[in-house]
Amino acid sequence: MQRNYFSILFFIKKTKLLKNGEAPICLRITVNGKRAEVQIKRSIEVGKWNAKKECANGKERKYQELNHYLETVRTKVLQIHRQLEQDNKPITADILKRRYYGEGESPKMLLEVFNDHNKKCRDLLGKDFVLGTVLRYERTVRYLSEYMKQAYRMADIPLKDITDEFIRGFEHYLKTNKPCSQNATVKYLKNLKKIIRLALANHWIVVDPFFEIRLRQTATNRAFFLEEEIKVLMNKEFTIPRLETVRDIFIFCCFTGLAFSDVQHLTAEHIIRGVNGEYWIRKPREKTDNMCNIPLLEIPRMIIEKYRNHPECVKGGVILPVPSNQRMNSYLKEIADVCGITKPLTTHTRRHRDFYKHQIINRLYCLLIKGGNDKETSELLYSTLFCHFKEPLCLLQR
Repeated sequence: MQRNYFSILFFIKKTKLLKNGEAPICLRITVNGKRAEVQIKRSIEVGKWNAKKECANGKERKYQELNHYLETVRTKVLQIHRQLEQDNKPITADILKRRYYGEGESPKMLLEVFNDHNKKCRDLLGKDFVLGTVLRYERTVRYLSEYMKQAYRMADIPLKDITDEFIRGFEHYLKTNKPCSQNATVKYLKNLKKIIRLALANHWIVVDPFFEIRLRQTATNRAFFLEEEIKVLMNKEFTIPRLETVRDIFIFCCFTGLAFSDVQHLTAEHIIRGVNGEYWIRKPREKTDNMCNIPLLEIPRMIIEKYRNHPECVKGGVILPVPSNQRMNSYLKEIADVCGITKPLTTHTRRHRDFYKHQIINRLYCLLIKGGNDKETSELLYSTLFCHFKEPLCLLQR
């Protein structure tokens, strides 16, 4: 744990004299510039207090007893501080004050709660959470830790001490030190907000520091592929097998709208036949677990048939030999260069095709094929794919 600056100071309040004319003696605990005052329930005449030595002047018995009591208080606070250090627990002025008063457990700390949340998410990996989500939660903890050490000289912070100033400072840190775009920053702040909501639900805090903070994402200009560009890819003959395979997988994604991870885990069980004899892909999305019903057209069916007996497909029980995301994107860059395509060719951009994006949207049908967890994402992915698709796609297939 990071070393804390820690000090103890006894002082009297000259401006708040008691009825007997004496000044109350207080203890000030300071940790990393943050203060907390402890009332020790003792007082002294102003003229008998030695501010430099932090004790009473005088040889009378009552002053000797007072000085002994002050040393007892000092020793108790030092012991509490030492115990927290040995237990590798967070140390703040407020925690020391609460421990001195015997208020029991330390307040809930941000990173402590966040790490516990992340551990539970890892336990549910593959059930309620995908790896990418868990890694982003863990990355948020790492960034928060770095931010607090830099801005506050603290290894952790009590949840009740988090303010909108702390949050805005974290936002600035993400944009200047990482650096993150506006949308990436919002994602990390939403992860933090989830922990704040958890704290509110458990009554660990009573005030929401996000109350006056609005998290707004900026609209992005997505790259769409034109019909002519798709035709170039489809008609290109490759002499290198790995490029041909990646091209086929990319085309398959274009005609289904499936994400890279969804195609990677696509099996024969996900291919069904409708009442009219047409083929469909029925599969829950890896990221959101939302069920998708996707028409399986002739071209993607031909691609499936092409790789039916591929060794990797037979061994893995999947319908396409999908490489890793890193290799896929690397090979797609090669393909783009060979085909003279200047738009970025990645496993994500293949989901946006311009040759049917202007088709009419059947809103009721989109409810059945929801792909994202929000309305905008779902419509972006599927508004052009599932309604009135036969004519333009069949023309393209011919």
